Amino acid sequence: MFYRASLSSRTSFRRHFATQQAPEFSSSRWRKYTRRTGYLIIGIGSIYTVDRVFNASAITRNLRTLQTCAMITLDYKINFTQEKSDSIPELHSRVADRMYNLFRENGGLYVKIGQAIGANAALLPKPMQEKFARLFDDAPQIPFSDVLRVFKSEFGRPPSGPDGVFEIFDEKAVASASIAQVHRAKLWPAPGDKEEKWVAVKIQKPDIAKQMKWDLGVYRMVMWMFEHWAFDLPVYFVVDFVSDHLRRELDFLSEAENAKRTAKFVSSEPRLAKNVYIPRVYDEFTTKRVMTAEWISGVRLSDRAGIRRLMGEDNNIIVSQATVPSSVLSADEPPPTSFSIPSKPLKGGVQSVMQTMVELFSAQMFGWGFVHADPHPGNFILRPNPQNPTIPQLVLLDHGLYVRVDDEFRRDWSLLWKGLLTGEFKAVERSTKKWGMGLPDMFASVALARPVRLTRKDRKAEAKKVTRELEEYMKLSQYEQSVRMKAKLKQFLTDTDRMPKALIFLLRNMRIVQGNNQSFGAPVNRVKIMGLWASNSLTRSPNLTVTQRLREYANDMIFRSVLVSLDLAFWTTRIKQRIYALFGWRTDSFEDELERAMRGLMKNNVGVDVNNAAFNG
Repeated sequence: MFYRASLSSRTSFRRHFATQQAPEFSSSRWRKYTRRTGYLIIGIGSIYTVDRVFNASAITRNLRTLQTCAMITLDYKINFTQEKSDSIPELHSRVADRMYNLFRENGGLYVKIGQAIGANAALLPKPMQEKFARLFDDAPQIPFSDVLRVFKSEFGRPPSGPDGVFEIFDEKAVASASIAQVHRAKLWPAPGDKEEKWVAVKIQKPDIAKQMKWDLGVYRMVMWMFEHWAFDLPVYFVVDFVSDHLRRELDFLSEAENAKRTAKFVSSEPRLAKNVYIPRVYDEFTTKRVMTAEWISGVRLSDRAGIRRLMGEDNNIIVSQATVPSSVLSADEPPPTSFSIPSKPLKGGVQSVMQTMVELFSAQMFGWGFVHADPHPGNFILRPNPQNPTIPQLVLLDHGLYVRVDDEFRRDWSLLWKGLLTGEFKAVERSTKKWGMGLPDMFASVALARPVRLTRKDRKAEAKKVTRELEEYMKLSQYEQSVRMKAKLKQFLTDTDRMPKALIFLLRNMRIVQGNNQSFGAPVNRVKIMGLWASNSLTRSPNLTVTQRLREYANDMIFRSVLVSLDLAFWTTRIKQRIYALFGWRTDSFEDELERAMRGLMKNNVGVDVNNAAFNG
């Protein structure tokens, strides 16, 4: 009885105590949580501020990347199924938007990484192709205070002023890209100088070096995710090669050496020495983060109307813009300075300009083994030749990204091209097997950017087979089409360890050169020019015996005769273009026809719906 009464009293006491202490206890807990929340907010804010000021927002940018990658992976895991087949195009579109927004928002090296992924865009779903084709290399200017900081770090003095590096330095940049911007400056006059020396000063943005390791790590992660989680496509094998070249692009001393090396190659080639120019680099004003080169005035190749006026072809052939790649149509790079177009047009017309451009990159691929990997139209300036102002001279800019190919690969590449143009199946199959690739017909088509059938099968039977396969493919669901596409692409890239990684940049280079030619109505037969350089390079191979060299010369003569049919098809299209132009009608160029047929072949054989800008990177 006493125990029950005691228990009852203790329970009542606890209830009374809890009732009396509840407000005070609740208030204490609220203050504790508020204090912790405040500490958390202050901590996050401090980390964000330190990251932004001292670490170029690297942590913030990578958290944004991790979030985006997680959303993409989750989206694919949930929605890429047979049951949701009809919604797969919307899935690809969502992923493309997320990736594009991520690269644009993070900026800096992310834009370069996006362009590197864009080099393989033809293997990705169509929304990805379209988005990466619009990933242009433009960016806001950094403030002059940052420029000043870079100069003091590199030279120990400001860019201008009594103790400045230059006599005059324009504080406003003439162009700004993702990793650097360009300013116009004037050198201090040296004894005996009779003319002012204006230069282009390329300055690396301060945040880029801090962000590089983080960004390349993220690139590795994204490509791994593409291969293993999202698309199940073999793309990770290029990561080390691309990362290495992106690092070199941030080293302006390396870029200066590339420019000087290319200038030596050009001057040693009689077919290019007068028609191509590489701006002089001033070593005394060049460091790892600042490069100074000769200022060149002229018309950017991206300014198609200006090029036509300079060459006297204002109303020549009307180009069908629907088929010209978007990156070629864009002209967002301003001319380097106001340039007065001469009243008298330069000789040779646009055809001579495109001839020089295609020959330049053919020489790099098949002759020198040192290839400029970013030949987009903003990297060319056309001007009257200073030694002979009646003819044009093509100026090549931006030498940050080059790929080197050894003698063995260059010979294999030349033999492959001859085999492609003469339809020698064994020659093409030998090279593709050596490089770990299947489907020789498909590789031949990708390399030439034109449909190629190397097998000796009956044409009518082959055409019926293709039609039947396409009809069967169109009956498949979106999910089944995607699965089939992946299987075909894995057949194509059978052993990525053996594949020459430089091949990726070479194919990208050719596609951009094709787009440049295409944007002017394809005035030259690009495929023939490249084929002739490939064949001719074999006659110049070192260490050949007299008998072997004579054999190569004989093969070269035979090869030239085989190209007659290709030339006939080209000139038939050119005549059609000129006739249509007389009536003001638009018509497809030779390159347009090749590209349209190529997209059809990729759709029929692999199930890849290739956008017309997919190879521009």
